[in-house]
Amino acid sequence: MSTATEELPSTDLITLTRHVLHDQLRLGADATGDLTLLLTAIQVTSKFIATNVRRARLINLVGLAGETNVQGEEQKKLDVLSNDIMVNALRASGKTAVLVSEELDNAIIIEERYKGKYCVVFDPLDGSSNIDAGVNIGTIFGIYKIKPDSKGSLEDVLRPGKEMVAAGYTMYGSSANLVLSTGSGVNGYTLDAALGEFILTHPDIKIPPRGKIYSFNEGNSMYFHPPVTAYLNSIKYPKTGSPYSARYIGSMVADVHRTLLYGGIFGYPDDKKSKSGKLRMLYEAFPMAFLTEQAGGLATTGSKRILDLVPKSIHERCPVFLGSRDDVQDLIKFYAAQKPAEA
Repeated sequence: MSTATEELPSTDLITLTRHVLHDQLRLGADATGDLTLLLTAIQVTSKFIATNVRRARLINLVGLAGETNVQGEEQKKLDVLSNDIMVNALRASGKTAVLVSEELDNAIIIEERYKGKYCVVFDPLDGSSNIDAGVNIGTIFGIYKIKPDSKGSLEDVLRPGKEMVAAGYTMYGSSANLVLSTGSGVNGYTLDAALGEFILTHPDIKIPPRGKIYSFNEGNSMYFHPPVTAYLNSIKYPKTGSPYSARYIGSMVADVHRTLLYGGIFGYPDDKKSKSGKLRMLYEAFPMAFLTEQAGGLATTGSKRILDLVPKSIHERCPVFLGSRDDVQDLIKFYAAQKPAEA
C-alpha cells in the first residue's frame, strides 16, 4: 500500500472580487466600493462571453453579421453579441458615465438614471477573426474616473493613459484568464467553471527584465521603417549569443499575455502602409501599456511613452512596442539613432 499522501487542494480560494475588495480597503475612507461593483459587472460579461466563445460553432455565432464596424472590419456575430453584453452590463451597473467600444462609431453617454463616476473603454472581442482556427481571443478594457464636477462627456476619455485607474483583459481559450491592475501591480485570475468564479492563480505578475521572444507581424516587414528593421536584425542575427525566437499569434491579447508572463517584446509599429500604426490608442494600446508598466516593463511608440499620449479622437491609432524593460530600451536606441539622419 502506497504511503504517499495526495496533496489536498487549497481551501483558501482568493476570488477576484475578494482581491479587489482587499485592494479597496487599502484606500480607507477614499474607497466607495464603486470600482469593485464595476469590475464585478466586467467579470460577469467575461463569464458570459467565455461561455459563448466555447459554444460559438455549435450555436452558429461564428459567421458574419452582415455589418462592418467603424474600423471598416466585417463584424462577426460574436463581436456584436459581446459588444451588446458589455454595454448592457456596464450601463446596468449604475457605475459608468461614458462607454467607448471598438464596435461603435460614437461614445455612449449613459442616461442620468444609470449614471456613475467611471468611464470604460473596451474592445469587446479582440482577435475574433481567429476564432475558427481555435486561437485565443479576448476582451480588453480600461477604466477612467470622470473629472471633478463632470457629468460624463467625451473629454473624460480623451485623456492620457496614465490617468486610468484600472485596466485589464480576459483571454478566452482552453481556460478563461482575467489579468487586471488597479494601479498597484498586476494579478492574473483563472475562471473555475465549476465554481463560476475567477480565482487568483498568477499573483503579482512581473515581466522579466529581458526575454528571448519577439512578437511582430513580419508579413509586413517590407513596409517597416529602418529603426524597426535594424532592431529586428539585431535580435535575429546577434553578434554574440543566441537569436531570439519568433512567436506571433495574431491576437493582441494572446501575444501580450505571453509577453507579460515570459518577457521579450511585442510590437505593432507604424509603417509605410499604416502610417499611424494599427492598434487603437484608447482601448488597445493604453490598457496593455498600463498593465505592462505595472508589471515592471516598458511601453513606447518608439520615441514616446504610450501612457503620455493624448488621444484626439476615440478611435485614434498609434504604434505600440511593449515588453521587458531591457528589450524595449534596446528598440528605443534604434529610434534615437535614426533622428540625426532624418534631421
